[in-house]
Amino acid sequence: MYLIRLDDASEYMDVGKWDKIERLLNKYNIKPIVGIIPNNQDKELVSKYKKDFGFWNKTKVWQSKGWTIALHGYSHVCLTNEGGINPVNLRSEFAAIPLEEQKIKISNGIKIFEEQGLDAKIFFAPSHTFDMNTLEALRTESDIRIISDTIANDIYIMRGFYFIPQQSGHVQSLPFRITTFCYHPNNMSENDFKILDNFIKQKRDKFGSFKDLSFKKREISVYDKGLKKLYFSIRAIRNKLGEK
Repeated sequence: MYLIRLDDASEYMDVGKWDKIERLLNKYNIKPIVGIIPNNQDKELVSKYKKDFGFWNKTKVWQSKGWTIALHGYSHVCLTNEGGINPVNLRSEFAAIPLEEQKIKISNGIKIFEEQGLDAKIFFAPSHTFDMNTLEALRTESDIRIISDTIANDIYIMRGFYFIPQQSGHVQSLPFRITTFCYHPNNMSENDFKILDNFIKQKRDKFGSFKDLSFKKREISVYDKGLKKLYFSIRAIRNKLGEK
């Protein structure tokens, strides 16, 4: 099954591109997982986009039509150069941050969502990076027990949390049982929209949504561990090359 995940929804975003991705997904009746930043303080986003005063009303519309709401960090500001337990990048809002500080972030984020009438089912961190303290903060400060971020063939459970695999930043044919394509609408080009549209048109029957997932108590498999090792070995090499 293919899933679509949309990152970086907030009061500071490219409204035109978000409207465009919404129209595209509506055309195929695809209901994505949408990551919302509760209190966006990311200077790159805040300085680039005008504040959308109608943003929170949009989120209610998304929720009402079946989009799955995800807590996408808190401020979207990376504070460390750590990759944590999912080292896709070596920067993080959460990894290597003390537990009590992480609890405050999660608690404050959930409060904002509650004030806006949003029910977050899933968590995923900025830059895909978090650690075991993040899981503990989610456990104590929220009802969220599902993470969208891991390299695996299928959903698995670890320390009481279900992990939904997220393996690619664009659509492509992949052999996994569950594949999540992660898009950042703010950064999408016209060609990105065309490729996505054509791919969905050809493979619409393979796309599902959060409600179609089966959450069985499946432990991480040897195959999953092999996929992780291969993926993060390649990422480590790329990160090193990026430093030079």
